[in-house]
Amino acid sequence: VFFQLDGMAFAIWSRAKLAADSAVTDGGGWGGVTLAHNVRSPEEVDATLTDAAAAGARVTRAGAPTPWGGYSGVFIDPDGHPWEVAHNSAWPLDAAGLVTIGS
Repeated sequence: VFFQLDGMAFAIWSRAKLAADSAVTDGGGWGGVTLAHNVRSPEEVDATLTDAAAAGARVTRAGAPTPWGGYSGVFIDPDGHPWEVAHNSAWPLDAAGLVTIGS
């Protein structure tokens, strides 16, 4: 379920499906939360994953086409938080980079 917030989106997923999508093992240490960052293109997804890895993150899912028609990848930051970096052409970003769901 997705909720439109002021320039952001909030989603509620099943814990098991989110763990699988984020390429993390839910062994009790994972908090059941993945942060997501939407970008303007598949190329920007790949560049963001490369930058994250250079800064010490571990890429757990390389950028690739998704079942929902977008493109995304996942990294774990140095503090252990999973981040999805996604391009979704159905969710445009405005000039400030704020997302609108399903436009």
